[in-house]
Amino acid sequence: MNWLTRVRNSLPFGAKRETNDNLWVKCPQCQEMLFAKEFADNHKVCPRCDYHGRIGADERLNLILDMGYDLLEQPEVKEDPLKFKDSKKYTDRLKEARAKNPHRDAFSVGSGQIEGHDAVVGVQDFHFMGGSMGMAVGTAFCQGAERALTRGCAYIVVTAAGGARMQEGILSLMQMPKATVMTRRLKEAGLPYIVVLTDPTTGGVTASYAMLGDVQIAEPGSLIGFAGQRVIQDTIREKLPEGFQRAEYLRKHGMVDMVVHRHELRETLATLLDYLQGAKAA
Repeated sequence: MNWLTRVRNSLPFGAKRETNDNLWVKCPQCQEMLFAKEFADNHKVCPRCDYHGRIGADERLNLILDMGYDLLEQPEVKEDPLKFKDSKKYTDRLKEARAKNPHRDAFSVGSGQIEGHDAVVGVQDFHFMGGSMGMAVGTAFCQGAERALTRGCAYIVVTAAGGARMQEGILSLMQMPKATVMTRRLKEAGLPYIVVLTDPTTGGVTASYAMLGDVQIAEPGSLIGFAGQRVIQDTIREKLPEGFQRAEYLRKHGMVDMVVHRHELRETLATLLDYLQGAKAA
């Protein structure tokens, strides 16, 4: 021990102040440091560059629906039908996901109104196992559609998913035609089906109910596609344009009808419902 170390250790320093590491977050787009509370209060939209972060199902429902909406009970389905195990058991993965999330699975449905217009809103939560589509998600989607048919109102679905849930194998892929049939039933009943694509919407979800809306809305900067850019380039052996799977590119090329800022989404949906189904008496 040298003399400098002895002197430093002998000095009567006060107790070190503890700093909460969660006070700040770094914006993934502009790299600015933001107060975590400011970011959360702004619904996870960066006040500097308008980057749209991912939000949970409850926050999304509160953002879209009027106060006093009903939250549909999530369906009970057979869990781990294939007794799947990779590095962990599927049942253990479900337990871990449920411990971190307020809902039993990745799809939640609220039934209420949007600025006085009757609507049922289904929200896919990427925080729950990447929003992956399994039997619970498919069944919840169909229950939401059934509620819209019963109420005679629009069905709005907010997507965010990495695709089908591999732990349920072919049973997860069966949710694609199952959900597609429900969108056809809505169409036959003359009820609007509106899709809000958020970051990311990929895989089997994109290949089914995510791209079947009467109106396709996307949040700014959202990644929307089936397979990843690298996989597509390796398959077709062509260089793809930068950002070709982003909301703005898809809007420019006709795959999406409009790109809407999160703060304007509720108002935009209310306007669309006014056009598509008219005002309903309270």
